[in-house]
Amino acid sequence: MKKAVWWMGGLVLIVGGTGIALYVRNNRAAGLAFRTVPVEQGPLRVTVTATGTLSAITTVQVGTQVSGTIARIYVDFNDHVRQGQVLAELDQRPLIAALNDAEAAYERAQAEVRQTERNLKRAQRLWAQNLIAQADYDAALSNYEMAVANLKSAEANFSRARTNLFYATITSPIDGVVVSRNVDVGQTVAASFNTPTLFVIANDLRKMQVLANVDEADIGRVRVGQNVTFTVDAYPDRVFHGRVEQIRLQPTVNQNVVTYTVVINAPNPEGQLLPGMTANVTVLVAEKPDVLKVPMMALRFMPPREYLERFRSEQSDWGRRPERPSGNGGSRAFRDGDLALSPSPDGTGGPSAWLGSRDSSRGILWVLDPATKRIRPLSVRTGLSDGTYVEVQGDLTPGMEVAVGMIGSDRSARNLQQPPNPFMFRRF
Repeated sequence: MKKAVWWMGGLVLIVGGTGIALYVRNNRAAGLAFRTVPVEQGPLRVTVTATGTLSAITTVQVGTQVSGTIARIYVDFNDHVRQGQVLAELDQRPLIAALNDAEAAYERAQAEVRQTERNLKRAQRLWAQNLIAQADYDAALSNYEMAVANLKSAEANFSRARTNLFYATITSPIDGVVVSRNVDVGQTVAASFNTPTLFVIANDLRKMQVLANVDEADIGRVRVGQNVTFTVDAYPDRVFHGRVEQIRLQPTVNQNVVTYTVVINAPNPEGQLLPGMTANVTVLVAEKPDVLKVPMMALRFMPPREYLERFRSEQSDWGRRPERPSGNGGSRAFRDGDLALSPSPDGTGGPSAWLGSRDSSRGILWVLDPATKRIRPLSVRTGLSDGTYVEVQGDLTPGMEVAVGMIGSDRSARNLQQPPNPFMFRRF
């Protein structure tokens, strides 16, 4: 009899404890409050950002072919020059002396040729009369040939001396603006292995270019012809426009970071952009003028387990996979609004129970029902994403509230920090 009483008491305690636990769990699930944001409608732009340096499209470094001392300088910074205009002159006195010496050597070589030519003609006449030996004739012929060769060498030295004297006058190779002047009067320049740079001339500062360093993770989305906007620190409130002109194939590696140089044309009719400025570049990769969009955190959000358990218990068809048709071998295509849940390994049907569609272009939003003030799952298709918002398509209307986190607990932060679920991704 006592055993029966003990058994009955234990059974009452178990049933009562289970009932209390279920009551507490349901009340806690019912008391959950979710933070929601409205579905927005508007444009969505996908961009790639990078930094670059402004430069003129054509920049020429003007050097010197000969060594010497700067005698005169005719231009300064920011001067506009024309092609062929004299920029500077070297001291020509040493070069003139070298030219005179080369000219004298050339004249001596000419005289030697004339003398050996006369000797050769005389030897030919005597050799024809058998008055000199064959060796004497061959010697006269060799002397003449050597004199001709010496004349050619002297002529080349004479021409080189004239060229060096011509190079003593530094002229502009293009029309443009003097960006840099690196020498002063009296300075000695030595043109040995490395030609010294005297001036830097930019062709036309009304047409600039930006050399942007784009990360290897983003270079695959950049194409020639894409529109570009950029800003410079000198004019932070002004946005300049350009277009991608070239994607250079040569990579640049800096501290194990691989970047590629993207050349962007930058019209500069007002002359505000200056060479060397740092540009903050934004490349427009894709754009849609009017789409439904939600924050990306809405696709990452998953309600707590107690809410999922209660929701599952109230929905008789919630938690069943769509049946596969027999005979065709393929799974049934998901329609908008289809759900696919299965029990989690622990059998509770918690957040790990959500499987969803295998289509990578789909996601799950938890939509607030205005009648019941509770959230329900809704399958949507995802599209463009700018890193903050993502395009969604489905049974949605602008202004509809979707859950992005919890109110009054730290679960909201955990939902925002958890990695993206399989239904949230970026497509371009």
